[in-house]
Amino acid sequence: MTRSTRAIIILGHGSRVPGANASMLQVTSLLKEKYGYPIVEVCNMSRLGPYLGDALETCIEAGATDIMVIPYFLHEGLHMRLDIPRMMQEYALQYPHIRFVFGKNLGFDESLVDLVQRRIVESEHLGDVRDLMLPGEDQYPIPPGQHEFVGMTPDDARQWRQRNGEE
Repeated sequence: MTRSTRAIIILGHGSRVPGANASMLQVTSLLKEKYGYPIVEVCNMSRLGPYLGDALETCIEAGATDIMVIPYFLHEGLHMRLDIPRMMQEYALQYPHIRFVFGKNLGFDESLVDLVQRRIVESEHLGDVRDLMLPGEDQYPIPPGQHEFVGMTPDDARQWRQRNGEE
């Protein structure tokens, strides 16, 4: 495929906070600017969108014949292992003439160590968390029960890891 027919989609998790994906939009813009990709879209798995289907349609309408989705994820959880590939496979069935590539996630890269160190240095001057003024929850579209941490008991987590050969 020629670069002129390739589309890149940067896929993030999504948030209920408007503008939370600003850094992802910056990455998308710089990909176009620095590397000359003519079609680069950004989308989210959930929340406020735009969604993967929207981005895929935009790329197809722009003439893409080769679409690569790069997950903007560090970890390989359920979205990486099941949700995203399943969604892409469903789309690929609708467009057999288009090549769909499920790209690698951000994952581990040694450059992340330097980035984390830079964030540590940048955070040195920040105050105690108790001094933070938090926004009211009514500023965000949060359904009841949707912002709580959902954990497993330590015993359940240990059993799950043992079943999956991680312990």
